[in-house]
This record gives sequence, C-alpha cells and structure tokens, in this order.
Amino acid sequence: MALELTTANFQELVLNSDKPVLVDFWAEWCGPCRVVGPIVSELADDFEGRAVVGKVNVDSEGDLAMQFGIRNIPTIMVFKGGQVVDKQVGVAPKNVLASKIEAQL
Repeated sequence: MALELTTANFQELVLNSDKPVLVDFWAEWCGPCRVVGPIVSELADDFEGRAVVGKVNVDSEGDLAMQFGIRNIPTIMVFKGGQVVDKQVGVAPKNVLASKIEAQL
C-alpha cells in the first residue's frame, strides 16, 4: 500500500529516506491519475522493504505541489538522498515506473 504523503511527513518519509522513494502527485478528479493509482499501489507491494512508495494529493497538499513545480498530473518523481533523480509526467506502464526505482537501488 502506498503511503499518504503530506507536508507534515514529507521531510521524514521522502527527503530523509535512506531508500529510493517514488512519489505520485495526483488528484481524485484526474482521470489519468486513476489509471496510474493501481500501478503505484502494486509497486508499493513489489518494492516493500527496498523502496518507499507514496502519493501526494495535490488538492490537499498544494504547498508540496508548488514546491516541486507540479503543473500536470499525474507526475511521478523518484527521490534518492533527498533529491529528485527521475521524473515521469503522465501515464506510464508499470515496467517503466519499476525500472525507475530499480535504477536507484
């Protein structure tokens, strides 16, 4: 299950993580986000213990969306060592997103 990321826990769970972190910036009203959502949940299960997978609702966490310059959703970012190391804007198949995590392990 993907973690729910908020302004309150983002520093601890993403920026301070010693593992790669995949973050899905999404919104409930976004059709393509509903396509990516189940993929992100599967990735959370697939990489459990090896990487962190979380979701940021841009409607309730607008400050995070602004901080990372999110203009289109879904936007998926991969963090390592507190830095953005990869980014995917729009829908992508599971194997593409998995390879982005694998590259950081």
